[in-house]
Amino acid sequence: MQGKLYLCATPIGNLEDITLRVLRTLREVDLIAAEDTRNSIKLLNYFEIRTPMTSYHEYNKIEKAYQLIEKMRSGENIALITDAGTPGISDPGEDLVRICYQSGIEVTSLPGACACITALTLSGLASRRFAFEAFLPRDKKERSAILDSLKSETRTIILYEAPHHLLKTLQELYNILGDRPITLCRELTKKYETTFTTSLYEALNLYQEQTPKGEFVLVIQGKSMQELKQEQHKNWENISLKEHMAQYETQGMSRKEAMKQVAKDRGISKREVYAKLLQD
Repeated sequence: MQGKLYLCATPIGNLEDITLRVLRTLREVDLIAAEDTRNSIKLLNYFEIRTPMTSYHEYNKIEKAYQLIEKMRSGENIALITDAGTPGISDPGEDLVRICYQSGIEVTSLPGACACITALTLSGLASRRFAFEAFLPRDKKERSAILDSLKSETRTIILYEAPHHLLKTLQELYNILGDRPITLCRELTKKYETTFTTSLYEALNLYQEQTPKGEFVLVIQGKSMQELKQEQHKNWENISLKEHMAQYETQGMSRKEAMKQVAKDRGISKREVYAKLLQD
């Protein structure tokens, strides 16, 4: 029989946040694939787990995935752990899961600690809808595109950031998003955990005066639907009715459908749209 892949969530700080099920699984599997074996051995030693480990990280994720697949095909059960938190969230675990499915290997996930969800629940901001961006890319073009896309994001935004990049990221967010409510969560579940709500402007001023320390999760309020509608309405006012109609017709809408959408965008009736088009 084929083996199975177990995605095992590990603590993001406080070691007591590991589940009994994860501990049992880590003891019972044949092999543990860890993002950094030097880091994970501390966790295993703390809980007296002697299961063999192998490395699975960003730089060997594809080649090593197929090696792990062969082991599972031969009947071995493998647990995947990351440096902290849930595998597959902002780490190469997603690639292994995808390749397992392609190869017919069963996968199961053992829930537990996750920094983005922990921060969201602490933030005091809207939690029903959120956009998780993890670490912003370092590539300038890709980073700029993502930041630009966040301008009109109405969901709560969650980002990860290292202390040495925090000030630059806060400056970029302020430049792109303007001043927004933000909750900064630092060193979650660890001894020096701190969480405070402020604004992007105030956070920027704070860390211009003091050096950030520890790993951060940034939780930022999304744009309100009312603000978004007002901005869209202003944008429509800057183009002619014909140009507005053309935007929808080139997308494949019929003239009738386009008129209906244009009327909705501009807050006027279809009859008014029709009359103005005749005048033009």
